[in-house]
Amino acid sequence: MIQAIGLTSAARRGRRPAVDDLTFEARAGQVTALLGPPGAGKSTALRLMLQLQPGRGVALFRGRPLGRVPHPAREVGVLLGDVPGHPRRTALGHLRMLAAVAGVPAARAGEVLEVVGLSGLADQPLGRFSRGMDRRLGLAVALLGDPHTLVLDDPGAGLSPRETAWLRGLLRGYAEQGGTVLTSAEDPRETARVADRVVSVDDGRLVADQTALDFGRALLRPRVAVLTPHADLLEDALARELALAAPAPGGERPEVVRESGDRISVFGSSLAAVGEIAHRHRVVVHQLADEVGDRGDRYPAGPLLRADGRAAAATAAPSGPRPQSGAGRPARLPPRLPALPPPGPAWPVRYELRRWAGVATGWVVMGAALLAGLVASLLLASGGPAPAERVLAGWAAPLPLPPAALAAGVLGALSFGHEFRYPALAPTRVPVPRRISLLAGKLVVATCAATLLCLTSVAVNSTSFTLLFGQSVPVEGSWEWALACTTGLSAGCAWAGLLAAGLFRSALAGLAAVALLPLAVAPALRAVLAGPAGRSLDGLPGRLHALTQLPFPSGVDRWLSASVRLASQPIGWALLLSLTVMAGAYALVSLRNGPRLQDE
Repeated sequence: MIQAIGLTSAARRGRRPAVDDLTFEARAGQVTALLGPPGAGKSTALRLMLQLQPGRGVALFRGRPLGRVPHPAREVGVLLGDVPGHPRRTALGHLRMLAAVAGVPAARAGEVLEVVGLSGLADQPLGRFSRGMDRRLGLAVALLGDPHTLVLDDPGAGLSPRETAWLRGLLRGYAEQGGTVLTSAEDPRETARVADRVVSVDDGRLVADQTALDFGRALLRPRVAVLTPHADLLEDALARELALAAPAPGGERPEVVRESGDRISVFGSSLAAVGEIAHRHRVVVHQLADEVGDRGDRYPAGPLLRADGRAAAATAAPSGPRPQSGAGRPARLPPRLPALPPPGPAWPVRYELRRWAGVATGWVVMGAALLAGLVASLLLASGGPAPAERVLAGWAAPLPLPPAALAAGVLGALSFGHEFRYPALAPTRVPVPRRISLLAGKLVVATCAATLLCLTSVAVNSTSFTLLFGQSVPVEGSWEWALACTTGLSAGCAWAGLLAAGLFRSALAGLAAVALLPLAVAPALRAVLAGPAGRSLDGLPGRLHALTQLPFPSGVDRWLSASVRLASQPIGWALLLSLTVMAGAYALVSLRNGPRLQDE
């Protein structure tokens, strides 16, 4: 059950609020429609209920405000607008990614795709989906956590009649199994077909709150339907005589409408008056009846049960009552989930792994970095003695950073850049919150990707020039220093790009942060260290090197020495300074923002 009490949006610049003191209920086991013309405040009211927009009032979901619901994705399914997914991500990959956030099994993605009729299109990218397919996928996302409540913003907008009939059957089936459905709508006739209760809103205020039966009687225009083979003759007679008749008690003037070749609808008159006119003019009448609402097609096409071309299931999957869809076929809903533990600390890592691997962009960037590093490494190896970190990493002189480090920075920037451009964690296109747990998951995956890229790059480069040039390649320095340098730079660039993109909500900001490290920050630090301010740090590299003389296990001392050597370089100082500043700023912004529905 949903209770909305005194919902009021924030007024701007002296204007009236879009929603003003709106109060209503949506009961369990019913479909409640929030009806009104465009601009009436329906979408704003839903966003206020979901705490996606500032305002006053409260919305209680089974007696609790949304901020006190432990796991919103498992209790409230939301569909607001189009599905905010990456156009190259598959439908199954998108749902599996969100399943990690909700803490439900990955197999749940296939179950909800089957319910909405998209299992045959599970491997299709979202960018190829039509309007109806996108709506089906949005409902699959809403059903993913087996919620007790659905909040849908005009889910039938732009759908064909067959898609609308399927949607009507799904919502009716969900409600008849005990769920609560709250949906906004603009079409009164379609609302009367699907809703149990209609809450009419205009100019942000409540106009009426009534059952669907009372709504149909009050607002859907009654008429007299006439079926005759002499429609032309009867139409002229009705128009002449009804024009002279007195208006109806409500003030409505009679109106004659020719709907088809042999069908006439008469508004604002009575059955008796129309029948008497037909009798006086000796017109044969095959049908004469009172009607309310839209007559619709005489033989309407059934609902489009599936959108992937596969045969629809003959029976409903879930147990319990057998709700009927608009075509008389059982409405198939996903099976109920058992009691599940709350999402643990590993969900951000699982989410990020599925998000990262679900689009080919990361693999393309890594492949390009490996190829560029290989070419540069072969050129350096063939040109005479060169430092090991440059030969093994393919760090040619014109490049400000090794190709692996540049690619890691790009991957880090895209981790949050894609998140804000395609906010999969948000029910609609709203700013994704900066959560520490989400950042931690992204940092872990970015570090692993950077390390894997570095190891692969060094292995490919060393193997390639060894096969081509043998053991005669002159290399200055140790391979431990080269590998530690490349790995440290790559991980640092990945973190810098990720933090900057998350802080400024832009992938371009992350890329700029990576580019400025060697081009601006490191030269500036080098200039500072060369001046009077850097004299106190003259002996710091030696003091850091002294740490490596401690009794560490065999092999660890060499890696520690290489890491200390990198930290004593200007680029190392630039990395440490940039990461410290951005991490602190990110933590401050994250703590300032409270949790919202899209966090889960």
